[in-house]
Amino acid sequence: MAAVRAAASLAAPAARLGAHLETDKATARVARTVAHRGSRRARAAPTRASAAEAAPKAGAEASDEVRRVDFPEPSRPFSAVAPRSPLATPRDDGDARLEGFGRLTRSQTRLLLFVPQSTPEYEAVIGIETHVQINTSTKAFCKCSTTYGNEPNTQTCPVCMGFPGTLPVLNEGVVRKAVTLGVGLNCALRRVSKFDRKQYFYPDLPKGYQISQFDEPYGEHGFVDVVMPVEDGGGERRVGITRAHMEEDAGKLTHFPAKGDQKGYALADYNRAGVALVEIVTEPDLRTGREVAAYGAELRRLVRYLDVGDGNLSEGSMRCDVNVSVRPKGRERFGTKVEVKNMNSFNAMSRAVDFEVARQTEMILAGREHDIVQETRTWDEARQCTVSMRKKEGLADYRYFPEPDLPPLEFSDAFVDACRDGMPELPAQVRARYKALGLPAADVQVLVEDTELVRYFDACLEHGGAPAKPLANWLTGDVTAWLKSDAKRAVGSMPLRPGALAEFVTLIETGVMSGKAGKDILPDLLAGAVSAEGHDGGFVSVLELVEERGLTQISDPDAIAAIVDEVLAANPDQLAQFRAGKDKLKGFFVGAVLRESGGRANPALANEILMRKLKGE
Repeated sequence: MAAVRAAASLAAPAARLGAHLETDKATARVARTVAHRGSRRARAAPTRASAAEAAPKAGAEASDEVRRVDFPEPSRPFSAVAPRSPLATPRDDGDARLEGFGRLTRSQTRLLLFVPQSTPEYEAVIGIETHVQINTSTKAFCKCSTTYGNEPNTQTCPVCMGFPGTLPVLNEGVVRKAVTLGVGLNCALRRVSKFDRKQYFYPDLPKGYQISQFDEPYGEHGFVDVVMPVEDGGGERRVGITRAHMEEDAGKLTHFPAKGDQKGYALADYNRAGVALVEIVTEPDLRTGREVAAYGAELRRLVRYLDVGDGNLSEGSMRCDVNVSVRPKGRERFGTKVEVKNMNSFNAMSRAVDFEVARQTEMILAGREHDIVQETRTWDEARQCTVSMRKKEGLADYRYFPEPDLPPLEFSDAFVDACRDGMPELPAQVRARYKALGLPAADVQVLVEDTELVRYFDACLEHGGAPAKPLANWLTGDVTAWLKSDAKRAVGSMPLRPGALAEFVTLIETGVMSGKAGKDILPDLLAGAVSAEGHDGGFVSVLELVEERGLTQISDPDAIAAIVDEVLAANPDQLAQFRAGKDKLKGFFVGAVLRESGGRANPALANEILMRKLKGE
């Protein structure tokens, strides 16, 4: 019975899909075939269906009941090559649920192959709110430690717990780091601002309010230049920063769902309550999930370069909430904004945004734009979808008013200048410098990602001799692979010092040893075979190690010519065949020359001399 009703429900929408797939005959045939089979199955069992309805089987399982799904009339041709809709969330029982359409059978889920993922008539409008924990040793308004990972509720005091009669005292280090971040964000800094109380009641907020900044943020109208993904056009794009303001963090709730007869519950850890934050709000300048991830990665680089935070998403010291809306292209008015939270990686951010854009677009195409409400949704990593958490509060719900226990925040031009003077070279400046050296964009991005890697590469360049491009190739390739093979390894502590790597690359580039020999000895160098002191039986230079192992490359033309002559003299038959037109024997002679030289002959020079002699020149 379930199969009959499923077939009937499939026939009409499948036929409608086929009508919109005329531009792709193969896909249209698939849709028509599904429609034909559905109709045939419905016709083939009318008696059986009637009998089943007249005498329903006792104790029929709920899984046999299939709700009819009325698919919306498509407003445009469906993509014949669109991937499976992200809104079709797989389940263990093989069914799927499409938000707004109810429960689907396996057969109906197949039709989701034709649900549109994007449309040229609509565009996403995306802005990001990022909370960056400031890495001071104590909290924003008290002396409690900010160390991550300690026993729950061991880093609290009456001030950060909001006990009556306590007063907050602003941490000067927080202001200094926040201003430094504001300068790095190219913000206009407000010399006089204030703190406000943001009222809301939630178990992770022991005070019942949060000290924040409302209408007078300390930083406004900034920007960040972001390297965009190649898929979105590449190059750099300027993302506007609306505001940056200081506030304190809330505690952390850990939820335990109900199991059987045991009720669900949550545990609160207030160690994080009162830790200093800077909230950074962008303009709605982003359009895709990849762009969102690129912005987040660039902001984290900036935070780490300035040493104002560690930007660790997995520990919650950098948290991004993404505001997504969809509108017809060309319309200035935004669509309904939906906030998406709880994404613990940039990859998850990209996927969450793409899902939410697809969800809203499909609701609009189905004529259900009014069902898109301003709300907060969470990203469910296991199900790969967003899930509604709560309706979004408006500003009036927070009942902001000036914080009565803190004076206005004032800082002088001299204070701002001191923060600016203490800033290091920023990621955008490093990228520009490396591009001027002729480094490929891919190598530049790998280097700029890690401040330690930048310092190491610059130290290699300071030793001179090694060209920048091959040096970057070795560092971002073999050396980085070695570092990633063990989580305990770090650039700053690895035994291969910058001077040794610079010498290593110079020896290869000047022909003293081959690249193959370089790969052979690199593991020894990474293990500390060369040191300035040459202790424990080690070598004081890479050249000494190369010579000791007999790996110096033969680059003398006369020496290579003598080796070639010996090889030709030892293989007269093969030489005659080559000169008679059997060109495939070239590989035989190349291998013979390399073997005769012990693999030390300069490959390019050996090939040149060999070809000349093979031709009898």
